[in-house]
Amino acid sequence: MNKLIGIAMLAIITLGLSACGKDTGPVDAGADNAKNAAKLAYDKEVKKARDERLERLQQPAGWLSLVGMHWIDVGTTRVGHGDDNGTKLAVGPGRIGMLTLTKDGKITLQPENGSGITIDGQPASGTARLLSDADGEPTVVGFNNGDASFIVIKRGERYALRVRDALAATRQQFPGLEYFPISKDYRFQAMFIPNPPGKTIEIMNILGMVENMANPGQVVFSKDGKEYRMEAVDEGDGRLFLIFADRTSGHETYSAARFLYAKNPGEKGITVVDFNLAYNPPCAFTSFSTCPTPPAQNRLDLRIEAGEKKPIKAKI
Repeated sequence: MNKLIGIAMLAIITLGLSACGKDTGPVDAGADNAKNAAKLAYDKEVKKARDERLERLQQPAGWLSLVGMHWIDVGTTRVGHGDDNGTKLAVGPGRIGMLTLTKDGKITLQPENGSGITIDGQPASGTARLLSDADGEPTVVGFNNGDASFIVIKRGERYALRVRDALAATRQQFPGLEYFPISKDYRFQAMFIPNPPGKTIEIMNILGMVENMANPGQVVFSKDGKEYRMEAVDEGDGRLFLIFADRTSGHETYSAARFLYAKNPGEKGITVVDFNLAYNPPCAFTSFSTCPTPPAQNRLDLRIEAGEKKPIKAKI
């Protein structure tokens, strides 16, 4: 009898232990629910940022619309789509007008009669002064009923016309963007190490031109027990602009660089470096841009399997 009671008690204890092992309890279940909710919210935030990025890229005056970049020398050149122009554009009226660049960097345009061009949205009348992107907001010379335009850009000491066409095949037939899966493994709390005020860093663009850019400091993060540092650039809006390459560059991602912004670290000196938000520079989509390339310090010995992959080739 005692033996039977002992067996029964052992069975009850075994069942009880088994039940305890399966029942996570309300506290653990609540933690799991909170974790899942946080992941869904984070994924939604990243996808929203990516949607906004795609929308900007596909705007009529976005990077996909570029159809030309023409360097201009001191002196006068006729601009237009016709073969008799010194600066022949891919689109536009046969003759747009006479463009003059002086030694002191002043640029003017004398419109051709009947060209139908606009200057900053207004019908052109008489010689117009053209501001470059180095002056702030560049002057927009529009044509083709507003579908096409050019602005003046300055790189180093040289000036160029950057031409856009909203009807460009690169925009009209854009196949979209591809990304690595969203992963918090590539979202880091990073320490910001400030540089002395006024420090600059030499940044070379894809054309080999070197420009000194404001260098407020470094961001430092760790992955798998190893520390990584990146030099930040300040473009004037208070954010940290990070130009980087990694072990996926030239393989899954664009070879020259990817870009990423991080928020101002504030007084605590901490910011977030989220590579899920990394994206391709304009030169990944067009040869008519002058993208900056990473400084040596920002070429990471690490595979960043997050963010935007190399562009899908359009069937044009």
